[in-house]
Amino acid sequence: MNLKVVETFTSIQGESTHAGKICFFIRLAGCNLNCSYCDTQYARKSDSGTDISIFKLVTLARKASVPIVEVTGGEPLLQHQTPLLCEKLQEAGFIVMVETNGSLSMDVIPDGIIRIIDCKCPSSGESDKMLISNFDKLKPYDEVKFVISDGKDFQYALDKMKKHQIIRRTRNILFSPVLGKMTPAKLAELMIEHKTPARLQLQIHKYIWPPETRGV
Repeated sequence: MNLKVVETFTSIQGESTHAGKICFFIRLAGCNLNCSYCDTQYARKSDSGTDISIFKLVTLARKASVPIVEVTGGEPLLQHQTPLLCEKLQEAGFIVMVETNGSLSMDVIPDGIIRIIDCKCPSSGESDKMLISNFDKLKPYDEVKFVISDGKDFQYALDKMKKHQIIRRTRNILFSPVLGKMTPAKLAELMIEHKTPARLQLQIHKYIWPPETRGV
């Protein structure tokens, strides 16, 4: 039972409600979207990774000796063995997070796994690919992230939150500015003006290391 893995590494969790904590990352290969601001183009191709067994990945996570593991991509739900990987990591006692682009059903992810939906806004070029039924299945521990480039994206995020009653399902809603497109100050101003029930999120790792650095 292998998965195509681009990289594994231990670093600071740069996003999510666990931002700032040390985390072990498993980046899987392959993505079905091509967002305009994608910062992991090297992980988009399904053949860009190396075959690694679930047993080996759990072993690597144990050796990292940190409590949080994030499975990311690419789009991790493209690989059919991802739910089993999550299950085995959970059984090993880890806090497990899966970051998904929201275009595929989250139903396959075991209960108790933190599912982070990266809801695509218009500037991504992929906003029409979202599987809206995922919002109906959010649990209180799940998270929804909106990556925002401009005012249109911001309004889109507000509309999605209201239309799908996201705030009633989870309070873990994150607004993140696209580096080089919208300043944190501008996004903060918009959030304050609209009394937005979300958390301003900065990609901490991009402020610690150069944005193009891999394995951080």
